[in-house]
Amino acid sequence: MRLFALLIALLIAAPALALDKVRFATNWRAQAEHGGFYQAIADGTYARYGLDVTLLQGGPQLNARLLLAAGRVDFAMGANTIQMFESVQQNVPVVTVASMFQVDPVIFMSHPGVGLDRFEDLPKATAFIASDMRASVWQWLKQAYGFKDQNAKPYNFNSAPFLADKKSIQEGILTSEPYAIERAGGFTPNVFLLHDYGYDGYSTTIESRADTIAKTPDLVQRFVDASIVGWYNYLYGDNAQANAMIKRDNPEMTDGQIAYSLGKIKERGIVDSGDALTYGVGVITDARMKSFFDKMAKAGVVPANIDYTRGYTLRFIGKKVGMELRPK
Repeated sequence: MRLFALLIALLIAAPALALDKVRFATNWRAQAEHGGFYQAIADGTYARYGLDVTLLQGGPQLNARLLLAAGRVDFAMGANTIQMFESVQQNVPVVTVASMFQVDPVIFMSHPGVGLDRFEDLPKATAFIASDMRASVWQWLKQAYGFKDQNAKPYNFNSAPFLADKKSIQEGILTSEPYAIERAGGFTPNVFLLHDYGYDGYSTTIESRADTIAKTPDLVQRFVDASIVGWYNYLYGDNAQANAMIKRDNPEMTDGQIAYSLGKIKERGIVDSGDALTYGVGVITDARMKSFFDKMAKAGVVPANIDYTRGYTLRFIGKKVGMELRPK
């Protein structure tokens, strides 16, 4: 009896099982576009899945994919599908395991009422675009819609040239740049979400290393599942604590910007639309991947002969995790 009592006492006194420590590198500074990941920390979802997650903020001096490939972090946030194709081409052992954004939020903006109110008007305009867009999206726009290199000018993440030239267009992200233009320019720009015109890549993906997937698939599954639940709760639950964490990590972030970004994410179904309505947030499909790859190969953005299917796996998504959290 005394032995039994001693065993019970030891069990009661034993510490809880240690959580698996996970390092996740994002693609930029903390923002609403990362909200689901912060939510999963704030509301204890990661902990309930046995994870102790540290978010490492991205920025101009931090390359999440390189940190992942070097083993410095366990997971990384991919910005878009073209980066995945590049990893395959360069034989980087990084694999996309989920996509939190069903819609890549890349956009063009134009001044209203100056002859640039329709998408078909845009090829004639001066276009302020960054170097990474010129090597990717712009090539597709030239091939599919007749945009011309002679109209392209460098965009150095300063909107002053666009504001000064009413006959120009500027690239941006749906959840960010239009808000900045409204505040700086005093007008609401026309916004053209390129997804609406056939640019159907994924965005805000979760990437892991091939060896992590092979050796600890349960860890990958738990991180993906918990992140999905975090996104449902961020979109449809109480996200005040997550937003406070975002502002703590990025003091330049404002309540107004967060509210605007989250509003656009919901309005345009950036996270929860399309295939996600059937299979759950985070889903990827072979059909979407093939569609996007074929377009990028045709435009010369990526070689047509690479085996792009090596860059992603469907193993961890499409399981309808967290769908009960979506409002009826």
